[in-house]
Amino acid sequence: MAENTYLTALHGMEQVIPDAGQFVSMFSKKSYGSAFEKYYEAHAATYQAVETGYKNAIDKTQYLFNMAQAAVAPAVSAVNKLPGRSKREKELMDSNLCMVVYVLPGILYFKGECSGPLADEILRQWKEQFPKTNLSAAPFEEIESGFHKKWCYITTAVCETFGKPDDCYELTVLRNYRDTYLQNQPGGEEAIREYYDVAPTIVKRINRQPDRKKIYRSIWETYLNPCLTMIENDEKESCKELYMEMVRTLQERYFYTDQKK
Repeated sequence: MAENTYLTALHGMEQVIPDAGQFVSMFSKKSYGSAFEKYYEAHAATYQAVETGYKNAIDKTQYLFNMAQAAVAPAVSAVNKLPGRSKREKELMDSNLCMVVYVLPGILYFKGECSGPLADEILRQWKEQFPKTNLSAAPFEEIESGFHKKWCYITTAVCETFGKPDDCYELTVLRNYRDTYLQNQPGGEEAIREYYDVAPTIVKRINRQPDRKKIYRSIWETYLNPCLTMIENDEKESCKELYMEMVRTLQERYFYTDQKK
């Protein structure tokens, strides 16, 4: 019985990333809640098997290592088998998104004795395999409740530096732009998903800089204020191009860096 439970847990963990892939396109304000529910229900038996195995395991540290390794290995294989840097980076971007909005929230949503430790071990191994990433685990409830604000991570950080409230004019305009224009454009939802993956890390790293206020001021003057002007002048496509340029620039400067420094 114990062996069967262990194998059920192990095989189930091998599917948490591949199965999440089918729900990536559903990461939007309209469909994320129902997509997560379907994903969670599909893996509820796995979570229970992992929990049961953990409670019965003599060496719990090794058990968590094995379960986490089973979850991470398919993503490592999928990324490494692709030819060319751009394809590997795209695959990793999708895998990062699967991890932070489905896999880790699903594990935490189960609320088992091993849920937190397992999420931590998965993150540790993920970082070991993909050193340039810096993922963190957030519960489904936090992602769902804050989903409408996520695409404005950088703008929010800038506005907070200037003492502006969460419902300030600038954030309201950009959120409305996101919801009424960008999300409905070809590739819009994909751009939002990719932004969600990198923006929290960008903000976190800027906040560590001693001159962070100067950095945010530069972001405002170079990108955000011109974007607002473009939206006000109905130059929405130009705003999209400039905003994406900002993300790419900040991504190269603050996302693709060695975390071990």
